[in-house]
Amino acid sequence: MIISFLNQKGGVGKTTLAVNVAASLANRGERVLLIDADKQGSASAWAALRQDTPFQVVSLARANMAKDALKMSSDYSYTVIDGPPHAEEIARSCIIASDFVALPIEPSGLSTWASDLTVRQVREAQEYKEMLKCGFVVSRKIGKTVIGREIRDMAAAADIPVLSTEIEQRVGFAESMTMGQTIFEWAPKSAAAREIEKLTKEIERHVEEDIRIGSKAKTANG
Repeated sequence: MIISFLNQKGGVGKTTLAVNVAASLANRGERVLLIDADKQGSASAWAALRQDTPFQVVSLARANMAKDALKMSSDYSYTVIDGPPHAEEIARSCIIASDFVALPIEPSGLSTWASDLTVRQVREAQEYKEMLKCGFVVSRKIGKTVIGREIRDMAAAADIPVLSTEIEQRVGFAESMTMGQTIFEWAPKSAAAREIEKLTKEIERHVEEDIRIGSKAKTANG
């Protein structure tokens, strides 16, 4: 399973989500690969703060990364891709390699509007990769503010599912990333850790459900 986190706007929490979802999967004992496809190299910088990581981290920030990403992912149970902002060609390559594209959006119209290009790219890829799925992830939400609730309505207008899991803006995420740790190492019993676990399971359910539907369809047509 290959999961990518993409949005053309920076600062929406892509790297934080990618690192911690990868950690959530690795905590189960799975072999997990995290691909840093962002030329800024935030995920790679996080890994450099550590002596070792609970999952493999590689940098692959180039326009034709899809083929290599697919080849490398064959050795792992899960691959998570930290996609770039402002890089159309690399983002398109990330989408081509993915089974699920998560689009983090924060309670701001700017991140929703910036995701329009990524949504169009996903739609184009779905024309020849029908099993490709995507969904908005409300990220960096500030408690129960009005704007936090309205973001779901704004995202729905793009005709893309909005995952039920919402990731709040929590100091634990910033602290753990700064210290080169996952949220499970920094604050394993925190609300932040529970949110990441919930998000990981929800993404898995979306992909696995479509795999089951696709298998049934093939059986029926076979």
